[in-house]
Amino acid sequence: MFIHNKRLQYTVRVAEPNPGLANLLLEQFGGAQGELAAASRYFTQALAEDDPGRKDLLMDIATEELSHLEIVGSIIVMLNKGAKGRLAEGVEEEGELYRAINGAGNDSHITSLLYGAGAPLTNSAGVPWTAAYIDTIGEPTADFRSNIAAEARAKIVYERLMNVTDDPGVKEALGFLMTREIAHQLSFEKALHAIQPNFPQGKLPGMPEFTNKYFNMSGEPNVRGPWNQGDEWEYVENPTTAVDGGDGTASVTLPADDMQLLEAMKSRTASNPNANPVTGADLGSGLVQGPDSE
Repeated sequence: MFIHNKRLQYTVRVAEPNPGLANLLLEQFGGAQGELAAASRYFTQALAEDDPGRKDLLMDIATEELSHLEIVGSIIVMLNKGAKGRLAEGVEEEGELYRAINGAGNDSHITSLLYGAGAPLTNSAGVPWTAAYIDTIGEPTADFRSNIAAEARAKIVYERLMNVTDDPGVKEALGFLMTREIAHQLSFEKALHAIQPNFPQGKLPGMPEFTNKYFNMSGEPNVRGPWNQGDEWEYVENPTTAVDGGDGTASVTLPADDMQLLEAMKSRTASNPNANPVTGADLGSGLVQGPDSE
């Protein structure tokens, strides 16, 4: 059960309207790294979680992310208040109105016109939110790593948004949201490592002959570091094909009837390597008819 509290988790104080900044903030409203994506990711994980501690953690953070969505949406709407009235009432000349809602030079005029200066579930380029942003796979050791990365990405976006505004109230609210991303990362890290072992993900171990092998697949320079050197790594400087010891070709065992049909198709569609047919490109070049043909 969800019960909405009409007061925000963090007070929103916007010094003045700024449609351009509002448009940029849509990244955290309807964007890939935004609050709706985070809430949906953790909510779907919570529903499927059988561990009571992790289930409670995921539901708590999913619900908090919805409150963050409300904060971001409220900031967007406040930043658009001036544009909303101007668009609705048309009190300015066309050129002045366009400049007013597009002062930051981004696509704020588009979202203002299409969505009435509200808070649409799009990113800053107007791309609609999609459930494809949700990468829940139902394995906690994989999902929690994804959650940690998602919170890290969201923190970086908040940092970048803070760098493009000098509105003290907006910057303060964004700082709060950024800080909560850190707190969530810490919780997810603790929950992940409370599962032991948690690597590799899932139940099956890797093939031992390949688990700790590093293939140098990009040539010189061969940069070495803890990711490919040390006692745990076998470094293969010049990898060859068919590391399994086979011939490196693809094969399938087919019933005789299917094999006969495939051979017939191959024969029917075989290319003649000795042919030099006249093609449309030849005809189009004019050279087939001769350089003096009309």
